Amino acid sequence: MKPSNAPIELLNQNALIDNFQRVHTYLRISVTDRCNLRCAYCMPAEGIIYKQKKELLTFEEIERVASIMVKHGITKIRLTGGEPMVRRDIEKLVYRLSQLEGLKTLAMTTNATLLGEKAKVLKDNGIKALNISLDTLKKERFLQVTRRDQFDQVWHGIQCALAENFEELKLNSVVMAGFNDDEILDFVDFAFQNRINVRFIEFMPFKDNEWNIEKVVTYRDMMQTIETRYSLTPLSADPSAVGKDFALSDKNGNLGKGTVSFITSMSDSFCSTCNRLRLTADGSVKSCLFYPAEINLRDRMRDGATDAEIEEMIRYSLSLKPEAHAPAEELSQSDNRTMIEIGG
Repeated sequence: MKPSNAPIELLNQNALIDNFQRVHTYLRISVTDRCNLRCAYCMPAEGIIYKQKKELLTFEEIERVASIMVKHGITKIRLTGGEPMVRRDIEKLVYRLSQLEGLKTLAMTTNATLLGEKAKVLKDNGIKALNISLDTLKKERFLQVTRRDQFDQVWHGIQCALAENFEELKLNSVVMAGFNDDEILDFVDFAFQNRINVRFIEFMPFKDNEWNIEKVVTYRDMMQTIETRYSLTPLSADPSAVGKDFALSDKNGNLGKGTVSFITSMSDSFCSTCNRLRLTADGSVKSCLFYPAEINLRDRMRDGATDAEIEEMIRYSLSLKPEAHAPAEELSQSDNRTMIEIGG
């Protein structure tokens, strides 16, 4: 299935198309593997060995890869980490990427610890869409999951983002049974009261993140919980969207200011419409979040590779992309990178 209604022959002849006719228009770029939080489902308890500065792509190298991909049909770029705002002068990279001809949306995913001081400059420099990761609204529980006492900074960052009125503002919450599934309605209340999209994410398996099937809360179970207080109305979405989107209304028929979505990677895979590529902080292209195979561009660029040669490597990575990811139990045992090393 193609994530576009247009026939392949009418699309850009240079489009990034895999062996299953999926057209790729979305690039996620990790700018660092460092983070100022230690979320249990993302960062292994023992930590990771951070990349040295020389191992990371420079801003110039990131811009070059992004430019090549935009020329071949990428219309949306999301900056991720680790935490992207711990990368010095990140706003300069934001501005440079925002100037790429053909790029329609520049987005960022952040934990919001530094957002209070950066929200305005990020928007001014070109960020249109902002995703904030937050798994609990309880200060004590935030410390438990992140291993850092920074809830107040995060909450301040969220308020600053709301005030800046980004084109898109989303709150990502990974739901884990027995940990934060009792807060689902609290998050929905927040969405009802604010112009924000709260996205509930099914707990996904990554290396050393202590995943097991009993911790997974499916989106159907989440919906049942929400419908005890609210009515959910499906919203139309792009065929390649990862979220199932719903408008909210209370039992009196009042429409909420915000919306809710469900990321159903475990219970209802959206692999058939995947349009995403990932560039890791150390310069590897990953065509699938859950597939270990990756192609490193960094060394070839530093050895003088031409843009055409880099494009060829990107297309080779696409040729390795599987039709769908493996079952969850198999993924939990795979030798993939940790979430923080991939960039989500």
